[in-house]
Amino acid sequence: MDILQAMRVFVRVVETGSFTAAAQALGYSTAQTSRLLSELESSLQARLLQRSTRRLALTEVGMRYLERCRLILGEVEDANAEAGGAHLIPRGHLRVQSTTGIGIQLLAPLVAKYAELYPQVNVDLTLSQRQPDLLEEGHDVVITLSAHLPDSELVGQELGSIYSVLSAAPSYLKKQGIPLTPEALSQHRCLHLVDPLFTDSWTFRDEQGERSIRPGEVFRVNVAEAMAKAAEAGLGVCLMPDYVSMASYLNGSLVRLLPQYRLHEKSIYALYPSRRFLDAKVKTWVEFLKKEIPKVLDEHHAIVNDPKHWA
Repeated sequence: MDILQAMRVFVRVVETGSFTAAAQALGYSTAQTSRLLSELESSLQARLLQRSTRRLALTEVGMRYLERCRLILGEVEDANAEAGGAHLIPRGHLRVQSTTGIGIQLLAPLVAKYAELYPQVNVDLTLSQRQPDLLEEGHDVVITLSAHLPDSELVGQELGSIYSVLSAAPSYLKKQGIPLTPEALSQHRCLHLVDPLFTDSWTFRDEQGERSIRPGEVFRVNVAEAMAKAAEAGLGVCLMPDYVSMASYLNGSLVRLLPQYRLHEKSIYALYPSRRFLDAKVKTWVEFLKKEIPKVLDEHHAIVNDPKHWA
């Protein structure tokens, strides 16, 4: 017996006052309706209705059960409406995971703007240097960096592209001089960003070919923002994503070196499980990022490519 359907039959019989009217409303035969109600009473081992040839009357148990059935069926209808409308109305908790730098520099400032557009969505932003298992860890969207679309069963949307730039503090360059070629970096302290998304080597490409150097061991750190602080203090030359360097260029604590080179070029991707029955909060978040992140990156790139911020 379908207990929910039996409850619906019971409620409709009471509301219409007859088995025949309830059967017509539900698309059943009168016999089916009567049988379902009898099966419900048997499963409860309680009589819900007193029947006569002229009328139906609720028993005391039936009156209490009717109230509970209406509450339960109302909750079921609300749940179905909410789930069925999930692809239409953005609401609920949106669980986003991102690499630390992207999350701090790009996503966090945009959350307030998204919240204004979709106030029924609560954003849970988790920052990490590793790429999580989206399905096992319960994230709705993962924001990551890659040279190409990750090979997975997930849907990927490209949001923009970034690259890394060489920087150093004016105080450091005043003491050590300005490196004018990649080879000259061998005479400088080169700080090492330890990040699985970036290679250990700094590879320079131009019309003359490709050459690589490995940064030194004087300072190693796994968060680009910490790298920026060390470089600002005059520790040495650093290579870090353009979106991290931008703020230091604006306040003059770092300047750009070898501006003809862009290293570690990568795309930013939003990954999520499926396009089918896509939740509205995921769809609106990804569409929002596709619109907003390129504008933010254009602003950043304009700053790092402005000669007034070069050594």
